[in-house]
Amino acid sequence: MAQIAVMSVDGSVKKIDRDSEEGLQALRKLASLLLKDSLHQEFKGIRLGESVADEDGFHVDSDKDDQQVSADELSALQDALLAKAKDAKVEFVEADLDDALAEVKDDPYSSELIKEAAKDGKVAMYQVGDVKAVADGDIMVYGDAIKHLKLLSVAGAYWKGMSSNPMLQRVYGTVFFSKDALDEDMKKRQEAREHDHRVIGNQLDLFFVDPKVGAGLPYWMPKGATIRRTIERYIIDREVADGYEHVYTPVLMNLDAYKTSGHWEHYRDDMFPPMDMGDGEMLEIRPMNCPSHIQIYKHHIRSYRDLPMRIAELGMMHRYEKSGALSGLQRVREMTLNDGHTFVAVDQIRDEFAKILNLIMDVYKDFDITDYSFRLSLRDPKNKEKYYGNDEMWDESQKLLKAAMDDLNLDYYEAEGEAAFYGPKLDIQTKTALGNDETMSTIQLDFMQPDRFGLSYVGKDGKEHMPVMIHRGIVGTMERFVAYLTEIYKGAFPTWLAPEQVHIIPVSDEKHGDYAKQLADKMKAAQIRVVVDDRNEKMGYKIREAQTQKVPYTLVVGDDEVKDNAVSVRKYGEEAQNSMSQDAFMNEILADIASYSRKN
Repeated sequence: MAQIAVMSVDGSVKKIDRDSEEGLQALRKLASLLLKDSLHQEFKGIRLGESVADEDGFHVDSDKDDQQVSADELSALQDALLAKAKDAKVEFVEADLDDALAEVKDDPYSSELIKEAAKDGKVAMYQVGDVKAVADGDIMVYGDAIKHLKLLSVAGAYWKGMSSNPMLQRVYGTVFFSKDALDEDMKKRQEAREHDHRVIGNQLDLFFVDPKVGAGLPYWMPKGATIRRTIERYIIDREVADGYEHVYTPVLMNLDAYKTSGHWEHYRDDMFPPMDMGDGEMLEIRPMNCPSHIQIYKHHIRSYRDLPMRIAELGMMHRYEKSGALSGLQRVREMTLNDGHTFVAVDQIRDEFAKILNLIMDVYKDFDITDYSFRLSLRDPKNKEKYYGNDEMWDESQKLLKAAMDDLNLDYYEAEGEAAFYGPKLDIQTKTALGNDETMSTIQLDFMQPDRFGLSYVGKDGKEHMPVMIHRGIVGTMERFVAYLTEIYKGAFPTWLAPEQVHIIPVSDEKHGDYAKQLADKMKAAQIRVVVDDRNEKMGYKIREAQTQKVPYTLVVGDDEVKDNAVSVRKYGEEAQNSMSQDAFMNEILADIASYSRKN
């Protein structure tokens, strides 16, 4: 196996296998440093921020007084980088801190990185060409292997990922040791782009996020809001039919509740700072709904006859996410969770667990989710800080969860260290459009919070007993679920979910417009989402537009359709057009919607 020379942060050089993960990482580390040098040479006065090499490629952040680096300049920048790579060699420099800072005195970003890395007045650095960078990982010594490289894109990125910091320009790239590997990566990236909910969301005008008015805070456009509203109505109806009582609870709560629940102790880094109301009251914008549902339970004295007590809510929550981690609808700061909590007696746990799991499976069927697995998430008994410290509770709850899965005869795998801080859980792992694992649904057992909040019910014996709390999420947050569905369907939503289900095009608005509008009114009365395209555009353009917007049904109406009280139907993705009566079409689309667009 071929080997390459790599340099470590102490300046020592060693040989490693070229085709190992470490070898690829060292290659990308050198590529990122060469990109810094190229930016420095091509754009005078540019200030250089962080350079990162990871499993996805590499990137460099920079800042200029005039216009930032544009996508149009990437090709020339790539040529400059590849030219430098041929003769590039990394040198190790251990510089005095003052000298290192003097070299970058006009660059606040490089200065900050150097100060952070300095030890005892010295800083270890790698140098390629005219640029030095902090030594922060193994780097390939010689650049002659850098031949199969692609600069991919530019984007804005906050310095250090904090929205309070300046917005820099980030140049992304990737590099491999072989052309075949690069070509395969480009193919995967193209496929990812075709599935990317951010790209599709922009094309179909579903949502947007504007960092200027709030990073991680999505705005739902009418079409995106229609998809979300359809899902929410579906979920509420399914849960009510399954015995859940839906509630609304405030998004603010006294901080003491989160201290009692344990979230403040275990989850503080993911919570926004408390708000001092000026009178001694500290309010927290909620990161979880469970303490709110506990208050619903506590509001009345409960009897064993009330159990299981099922509470559900589409509950809005807020979690602190660093700006660099935010991504479309996948990672946001405001989210609405399809949340539910059941309060049960211990002897009801297995039956309730099975009931919840059956509901999840039914929902998956309606959304055509078929690729999933079961992960039993258990605590790491050695981690005393992360988990609630009650060994007896953990042993009992984990035993109950395993028994419930065995009763259902379902295959599962165990994941130590993945439990919630208050109890074990079953996570249902789905495959994304690109084959990655993602937790879609969860069922969690919780003995801790009922104990801490002093929950009780009066048993058959007239004595007080503590209930067990089961947390469950069917489809997670609305934001992440819509992102998942958008990518799975590539924006071609099934008819029951499509924001626009029918697109009617009159051949002539003057001659056929009234018929088209009457037809649309009839469909709207049947709660079909329909649009009449009466724009002064060519027929072919209108049909292509409906296909581009991935509308399930396009209807063309002209003289024959008006005369025969009919429609000419073209389904999304098909070339053929079929003529049928109004009634026949109405029966077909209503059956399509009622069956959740599943073919019989």
